[in-house]
Amino acid sequence: MDTRPRTTHLLYLHGFRSSPRSAKALRMAEWVRSHNPALVFACPQLPPSPTEAMALLRDLTADWPSQGCALMGSSLGGFYATGLAEWPRFRSSRAVLLNPAVDPARDLEKYIGEQSCWQDPEERFFFRPEFIQELQALSTAFSSQPQRLLPVIAKGDEVLDWREMQARYANCRVKLLEGSDHGLSDFDDYLPELSDFLGLA
Repeated sequence: MDTRPRTTHLLYLHGFRSSPRSAKALRMAEWVRSHNPALVFACPQLPPSPTEAMALLRDLTADWPSQGCALMGSSLGGFYATGLAEWPRFRSSRAVLLNPAVDPARDLEKYIGEQSCWQDPEERFFFRPEFIQELQALSTAFSSQPQRLLPVIAKGDEVLDWREMQARYANCRVKLLEGSDHGLSDFDDYLPELSDFLGLA
């Protein structure tokens, strides 16, 4: 019997150059409307500065309960969610990590400069050199409760190395996909299982 508190709040974190208009973020918002409209669902536009992103998330969740919260993050958002899972507010929360970035400070160095949003190329932002140091400062020791994390890792990820992701989360129950892609274009296939893990249904 599942004795977890009922999940009342869900925080979705999008990836680098993405937005709340990503396919997975929109699908989660639609799922909440259809299946659990009482659930508080937040998917903010994250600023390019990791420090500013953390400050925004701290303010956004300041009045959230210490029980009944859940996290879902994609790529860079998965890296953020791994860190947030160690915050006191989310210490008992479960988190689904969708192709989570393992070392974004290393991987994003080549993106320093002006960038555009995947969902709207007209939306532009500047990824500054100091953001690499901010990412390095956010690297956290691994969770002492790996059972709270469910990484979904696609061998077909064309952006991140699935072996590196698997090694990073080796102590977790990993959902390893034989194909798929970085954006998890087959996300709908896994939504029931992921929602069950997070206690959303």
